[in-house]
Amino acid sequence: MVPVEYFFVLSALLFFIGVFGFVTRRNLIAMLISVELILNSVDINFAAFNRLLFPGQFEGFFFTLFSIGVSAAETAVAVAIIINVYRNFHSDQVNCIENMKN
Repeated sequence: MVPVEYFFVLSALLFFIGVFGFVTRRNLIAMLISVELILNSVDINFAAFNRLLFPGQFEGFFFTLFSIGVSAAETAVAVAIIINVYRNFHSDQVNCIENMKN
């Protein structure tokens, strides 16, 4: 059986990789993947804390499933927005979106 602390370490690693990717990337798809890494780290935390605090109950797992569903909907909307931006500006870089200010 894997100790719960390993899940916390994995979650922290995913979170910081996601934050680093979001801050350093200028590509919209790469930024979306980074946000998904952050959301996946939250899901791992929900499941790990449920296993640590309430081993016989499933509230953390239900929160995780709900979060995965919300994440899938958010990804679908974000991909639709990115496709629309690409059609209008012929680029998926964040710098091209600054043209929308004018």
